[in-house]
Amino acid sequence: MFIDYITLMLINMVAGLILLADYVNRGLVSANQKQWIPGFGITGAIALTTGLHMTFTWPVRGSFNIAFGETTVLFGTLFIAAAIALALDWDLWTIAIYAFFAGLVAVVVGIRIINLSITRTPVLSGIGFILTGLGGICAAPAIYWKNHRIWRLIGPGVLIIAALIWAFTGYLAYWSHLESFQQWVPAPIR
Repeated sequence: MFIDYITLMLINMVAGLILLADYVNRGLVSANQKQWIPGFGITGAIALTTGLHMTFTWPVRGSFNIAFGETTVLFGTLFIAAAIALALDWDLWTIAIYAFFAGLVAVVVGIRIINLSITRTPVLSGIGFILTGLGGICAAPAIYWKNHRIWRLIGPGVLIIAALIWAFTGYLAYWSHLESFQQWVPAPIR
């Protein structure tokens, strides 16, 4: 049996996407930018830690480690960078540029998951990756046109739909993992 903490990664991403949707909707034009620092920091720390572990150790079977591990490293890095930038009053422009390329990775991974029929629900997972990636791709336009209300409505809408997909996937995975892992015993105790 393998160690599978993709559930934690998914629910962390749900929280991050909801926080980001709120930031795009209200925060881009808010005088109090610092209120998003703790949430972005927590999301980034969990994502970066789990993503790096998965990328370096490959605890789950096959290409799940690439799809979930590497994209989670990108996601976590973006959130930590955003938290630091907000704390130090730095401009978010370069983070948005990085988000564009990270978003492209998520879109490619989503298309490939559908193409290869990876995961139990490849179309739903693929769409989740694609929508999450679109959030990154649209970060720069959202920052550049932050005073245009349409960007502050469409962006959060896409992020919330992605979060709902990952919430559905993650909570169902928790439900099934509790059953499938109930007899698992760690190697030192065996």
